[in-house]
Amino acid sequence: QVQLVESGGGLVQAGGSLRLSCAASGRTFSMYPLGWFRQGPGKEREFVASINWAGDNTNYADSVKGRFTISRDNAKSTVYLQMNSLRPEDTAVYYCAARNQRFGSRGYSKDLEYDYWGQGTQVTVSS
Repeated sequence: QVQLVESGGGLVQAGGSLRLSCAASGRTFSMYPLGWFRQGPGKEREFVASINWAGDNTNYADSVKGRFTISRDNAKSTVYLQMNSLRPEDTAVYYCAARNQRFGSRGYSKDLEYDYWGQGTQVTVSS
């Protein structure tokens, strides 16, 4: 079983930056593909970014490409989402997720493909 806890959310002005962290318990975390999703007010949850177990294969939603960076530190059992040039439309609750697939060589973009989820952290971008 893997437990995920997000942190780093908050209120930021448009154009600003935030760095989200997701810390995991469980020895197998370092073997799993990971992802970040978000759910804005009145919207469905959507894919943001994913990373494979080794950290050398990443994918991004078109809406965040070039602004957000996903990374992981397997020694610390933590995945990060660096968010730059934030926009009001980035306002959402951000969730990290892990897929129960050892040594998954790629990331995944559909929420049904993930097995473990954190509780989420709120990001609010003011204009």
